[in-house]
Parts: sequence; C-alpha cells; structure tokens
Amino acid sequence: MALESPSSVESRLHSPLAIRGITLKNRIMVSPMCMYGAGLDGFATDFHVVHLGRFALGGAGLVMVEATAVEERGRISNGDLGLWNDAQIEPLARVARAVSGLGAVPAIQLAHAGRKAAISAPWNGMSPLTAEDALRGDTGWPVVGPTSTPAGTGWPTPSELSGSDIGEVIQNWADAARRAMDAGFDVIELHAAHGYLIHSFLSPISNTRTDEYGGSWQNRLRFPLELIDAVRGVMPADKVLMYRTSSVDGIEGGLSIDDTVRITDELVAHGVDVVDTSSGGVTAERSLDTRVRRGFAFHAGFSREIKQRTSALTATVGLVIDAEQAEALVREGFADIVAVGREMLNDPNWAHHTQRVLEGANYEAWRQESGWWLDKREAIIDRLLAQGETPLTLFTEAHN
Repeated sequence: MALESPSSVESRLHSPLAIRGITLKNRIMVSPMCMYGAGLDGFATDFHVVHLGRFALGGAGLVMVEATAVEERGRISNGDLGLWNDAQIEPLARVARAVSGLGAVPAIQLAHAGRKAAISAPWNGMSPLTAEDALRGDTGWPVVGPTSTPAGTGWPTPSELSGSDIGEVIQNWADAARRAMDAGFDVIELHAAHGYLIHSFLSPISNTRTDEYGGSWQNRLRFPLELIDAVRGVMPADKVLMYRTSSVDGIEGGLSIDDTVRITDELVAHGVDVVDTSSGGVTAERSLDTRVRRGFAFHAGFSREIKQRTSALTATVGLVIDAEQAEALVREGFADIVAVGREMLNDPNWAHHTQRVLEGANYEAWRQESGWWLDKREAIIDRLLAQGETPLTLFTEAHN
C-alpha cells in the first residue's frame, strides 16, 4: 500500500504515545543493544553516557539501556552492565539524566542470561568461555537454569534452580528494579527472550521440570508472573513495564504465536504495558532455529498478531532501516512502537532524518545548537546547486 505524500498527512511515527504516566514524543525506540563494554564490576562508563545520549540527541522518543544483569552470575559476558548492588546506581543514573535531559524517555532492560551466561564477546566468538579466553582475563562462572540441560553442545551444564533459588532470583530482579527507579529510569523492560532465564522457563524445549514451575503452560508461566509481580511491586504506578518476548521458538515443539498470545493476556493482567516482540534463541544450536523469516521488519507479523489479539501495546524490531518502512509499520497497525538498533549505530540522527522525510520538516526538531548550523548549511548548498555548482566543480575547473 503506497503511503500518502509527506505534505498531505501527519506522520504517525512521529506522533506522541502516552503509556501510564509517561509520554513518548514519537514512536521510535532505540533497541537495547549489548555493547560488551562494561568492566568486571558491571559499572556504566563514559562510553555508555555518550553512546546512549547521542540517540536522545538524535531525536528518538525512547532510549533503552542494554541488557543489565540483576545478579553477577546472570551476565551474558564479563562486559555486561549490572544492577546487582547499590554502587552501580549512580553510573547508570548518569545515563538516565543524559537521556532525559536531551528529550528522550530513559529505559533499561533488566536481564538474567541463565544457562546462556558466561560467554565471550561477539568479536571473540560469542561462545562459552575457554582456557584461551582465561588467558585474556576473561574467565567463566557457574551457570543456572530451569534444569541441568545445557543450552547446546559444548555449553556448560547449569545447576537446576530449586524453589528457594527461584525466590532469591526473583528478589534480585525486584532489587534491581528498585535500583533502576532510583537511577531515574521511567521504563523497565524484562528480557524474556533469546533463551535467557525467563524464556528458558517458558519454553517446553528448555523447561522439562515436573514441579510447580514446569509441565503445563500455566506452570511454566509461574516464574515469569511471580517475577513480574515482584518488579511491578517496586515500581510507581505511573512507570512503564515492558516485556521482550521470543514470539516463537521456531523449533518443532516449541512456543508458537498462539502460545505467546495466550501468555500475553496473563502478562497484561499482571501489569505489563508493552510487549516487545523478537523471536528464537531458546537453544544455542542455531541450525535448529530456521523457521523465522529473516528479512526486513521480520518480527512485524508477530507484533501485529499480538496487537490484534490482545490488549497489549506492541513494539517491533528487526531490520527496520528507513522512514517509509517505519511509518508503514505504525500506520498499518503492525506495532505501536518501532524499535531500531543497528540502523541507529549507523546513523544516530536516524529519528530526526525520518521526520524530515515524512513531514518535510527542516531542522526545527533538532536542538538549536545543531539545527541552526544545519539549516544555514542547507541554504548555502541549495544556493550553490541552483548556480550550477557541484562538489566536484573545483576539480573540474582545475583540469581545464
């Protein structure tokens, strides 16, 4: 379906969205992207302030901090951020203040990697830590999961969490959520996708327990719901709770979109406001995860299905690269929020540029410190082009 011209319609992508007591100035979310750039202490650094602050400066409505571990053993890697102790609050508060001060809503994703913890950074293989990694000071630690089944061949054997262990993990999530509130974040997202701890309890592929936390879908949902209740319990009523889900496992016998729709109704009843749709990752055997199309906006069908069949707001993510595509996702009802990751790394001003494309705006939405210069620059370039000059004119004249 062709979009109407920018001059004839107001952009839906750039319309506000109110959720509880928080209002996003537009529907553009910077997806949580693991940078593997924290130290062993899990502290945020100047890098994180600048890295995330530039997206707020670039016009995004919601800027989310990457997966932040609720306990030390819940880290994906030694480079993960953490909120497992109070000393980690202030470094992340710097991030929240920067993002908020630059006009975006600050958000943070709280995570526990479960049986997929203790791996190397992507540039070192993104695989279980080895003796070779230890020579670089990158040492592993014991991992945990719903059972003692490893995430994949060659992956460490996790310790099965007991009932009391589960209670301690839930308390750690609640404590991390309190710290996130103290740090000034308006939105918390629970990472329940990609085979990490919450997802591993939900999926029948990874959860073969026979107690009250395994078996039926209601039992497998028990841990996530208890966790949501604990987190929602330390959040003010006006703050927003998001939930990143693997909409489908993409493996025979795994979670289907119908399962996720049914689960979403329960999530909403327990206080989740937005379901952030992703997919796959329940095991480390990537060759098994072949049933999900990996094209442009490849999770949009899942987000639309959840949006149409439940009362949840939805976010979609996955190879969203340009203004017209993002606008269509919102306008055609595929999602309420468009999450953008790698395209933001390529162009931190992506949100501003999409508004120019969709609404024909100049630089009014940019901070005047930059917008004034860019507006003047554009006027000069337009004048030179109108006179027939090009960026190569000087070189052409030099050869004549």
